[in-house]
Amino acid sequence: MKKLLSVSKILSIPVLAAMMILPSSCRKDLLDQDPTVDLGTGAFWKTEADATYALMGVYSSVRPCFDRDYYMDGHGEFVRVRSNTLSTTDGNLRLGDAYRSAGYDPSGYAGNFDRMYRYLYGGVNRVNYLVENVKRMQQTLPNAAANLDVIIAESRLLRALCYFRLISMWGDVPYFTKNITTNDEVALVARSPIKAVKDSILEDLNFAFDKLPAKPSGVGRLGKPAALALRGKVNLYWGSWNKFGWPELEGFTPSASEATAAYTAAADDFKKVINDYGLTLYMNGDPGEIDDLGKAEKLPNYYHLFTPKANGNPEGIFVFTHGGTGTSQGEELMRDFAGRSHEGSQCWVAPRYEIADRYQTLSTGDFAPQLIGINPINDPAARTKPNSAVNPQSYLNRDYRMKATIMWDYEMSIGLASLQSTGWCPFLYQTWAGTINIGGVNYITYNTDGINSGYAFRKFVRNYPGQGRSDGDFAWPVIRLADVFLMYAEATNEVSGPQADAIDLVNRVRRRGNLPALLPAKTANRQAFFDAIEQERIVELIGEGQRGFDLRRWRAIERVWGPPNGNGKWARDTWGADRQRYYQNVSDRVYQQNYIFRIPQAERDRNPNLTQNAPWR
Repeated sequence: MKKLLSVSKILSIPVLAAMMILPSSCRKDLLDQDPTVDLGTGAFWKTEADATYALMGVYSSVRPCFDRDYYMDGHGEFVRVRSNTLSTTDGNLRLGDAYRSAGYDPSGYAGNFDRMYRYLYGGVNRVNYLVENVKRMQQTLPNAAANLDVIIAESRLLRALCYFRLISMWGDVPYFTKNITTNDEVALVARSPIKAVKDSILEDLNFAFDKLPAKPSGVGRLGKPAALALRGKVNLYWGSWNKFGWPELEGFTPSASEATAAYTAAADDFKKVINDYGLTLYMNGDPGEIDDLGKAEKLPNYYHLFTPKANGNPEGIFVFTHGGTGTSQGEELMRDFAGRSHEGSQCWVAPRYEIADRYQTLSTGDFAPQLIGINPINDPAARTKPNSAVNPQSYLNRDYRMKATIMWDYEMSIGLASLQSTGWCPFLYQTWAGTINIGGVNYITYNTDGINSGYAFRKFVRNYPGQGRSDGDFAWPVIRLADVFLMYAEATNEVSGPQADAIDLVNRVRRRGNLPALLPAKTANRQAFFDAIEQERIVELIGEGQRGFDLRRWRAIERVWGPPNGNGKWARDTWGADRQRYYQNVSDRVYQQNYIFRIPQAERDRNPNLTQNAPWR
């Protein structure tokens, strides 16, 4: 029997595959000819290979709704995404780019995701079309029915992912499983209650878990662990919404019993992922080597986890692959995370100053004294004062993930231009492409003119030549094992308080940062352990698009930014300057609008039954 191809092996043909599974728009009345450009459906859907080929089109359609989720971290307090990052000046939009024209500040963002809404439904419709056709194929190819079930299962898992994102942002949404070919078919479809959509998502995931193999057939394909992990995450969010409430979603009544049941179900699924499939953290969770301050020849394993060398590792439970150079399917992590000294990249995404204080010390396993921003121009001693944010010694002996994730003054990276290395490039805030002498050697400083915090990302930034800024082939993680560890700990903590196995899993995540085990005070009660879990989620998952969703489901925006009509908070930099102020004198209505997204007005104009979320009326 022919082996199903991996996603990475077909990434060069997704546009053609997408064309093949869309209904033809060609007229059939001119001599009743088949189309000569698009492959007509009558000539397709004949073999198992056809179904696999079409599945690649589904992956290609859904991937652009999730593989730049790092922008979503701008909704939190630790990552800055520059304003209007995703608009274009030349009018050229890449196919399927759902993130453009959206908002990524910590406030005022939830009215700007019309494209995401539309592209998520595009992914849903692509799945529905495939499922309808593959089910028909099963009637004519009974010997291939089992393998075709796997293709349906992968597709339904992707549909579940799309609908989960839809309810996470918009609450009640229209739900359909039929392929839609005209706008008239959905012109009067009302929004389904979130519970009904959630139950349908779980039905898709139950089917996927039943039919998928324990081990995926290739990198980027999906197996039982992915179905379990996503099912657990859906239940975890359902537990959060029922515990903390979602008052902005009309008709939703939180239930303590529903919360407990959902947390329990989530924990059961996460436990199976952890125990039943032989999955391990990257490099077994070992911290690896770390170089001295100001050097970067040896970087911790956590850094390498976010480079293509980690593609296919067991930690990546659910990933979207990219084709790399020459495929028009590369990721743009370098372009978005790095600066101009690295293949002309643009620093659209950068760490905020506030993240540095979240990295704990190797000696105590707890927080260091708070860093102090000092302007070295005004204070010549700034680079030697204890706890000064511009003193490199302030960053010594911290969580290994700190050096693997961010760069501070005098930290090095490899400069890259025209696919060649330009040698070591030191970061020095407010000195863009300037000359500096370090240890008797002259360097040109890292040009990161889009940075306003005093830090740049190292996470996701390649340290080798040969690929352009938009030509990466990293497999973007939607769900990885470390996240499952932390979600399991959260779910069990909500049901039973701190449990020994959950504490052990959090400590295993901490170990990759070379941190000691949690202090007893951190696991003394439910709240203390929740705080420890949140801390690990912040440093482990930074830049992966999780923080904004966590803040909303925990109803923690006020905890982070202060109450409505308050002073808000400043985002500062390593020089002690106030950079941006958020949530100052912000009304309660604005907070409400940050908890639930606006249904796109264009969709409501086409559909009078599509109601608007209350804070946006």
